[in-house]
Amino acid sequence: PFEFPPGSPFEDMFKEFGTPQKRKASALGSGFIIDEKGIVVTNNHVIQGAEDIFVRVNGNKEYEATIIGADPLSDIAVLQIKSNDKFISVKFGDSNKIMIGEWSIAIGNPFGLFSLTDHPTVTVGVVSALGMNLSSINDRYYMNMIQTDASINQGNSGGPLVNSIGEMIGMNTIIYTAQGSSGNVGVGFAIPINKV
Repeated sequence: PFEFPPGSPFEDMFKEFGTPQKRKASALGSGFIIDEKGIVVTNNHVIQGAEDIFVRVNGNKEYEATIIGADPLSDIAVLQIKSNDKFISVKFGDSNKIMIGEWSIAIGNPFGLFSLTDHPTVTVGVVSALGMNLSSINDRYYMNMIQTDASINQGNSGGPLVNSIGEMIGMNTIIYTAQGSSGNVGVGFAIPINKV
């Protein structure tokens, strides 16, 4: 807070508009563990510009993490959880073998909502299209994306897209929205896991 001497012309102005305060912004996203040592993969846009990164595992245990690799162009980032705990990693599928029409399940933390059991949410859809190329969005190029109608919303970025047997086939990354809206309209995109 600013301090002004009594009678200063600025004293009345700050009384009227309030004293400027520092505040921290926070962002939210999802991710997945790929190694028992706590290596996490997420979207770069989830962690870009972050001073502090915290990873919540199983909805109730929170760890600090550091960035060990990030690529803004492909929108992929790799984190390391600061802990000696052992973690359970995802089971990988093969994104070259997925087919249009097969089930797809988006897992994540949309809008920061957790259920009473502190687990991430799951939405179900199908693989709508393969090989989708999206033009430059915020200086990122999304090439060869998986399109799904499984509901993906803010906070799902970086989370897994899995097939019907629980194998990870993609990383939820971006949605298409109607102009003037930021909600899901059933057109979501995931980076194929083979690329990740």
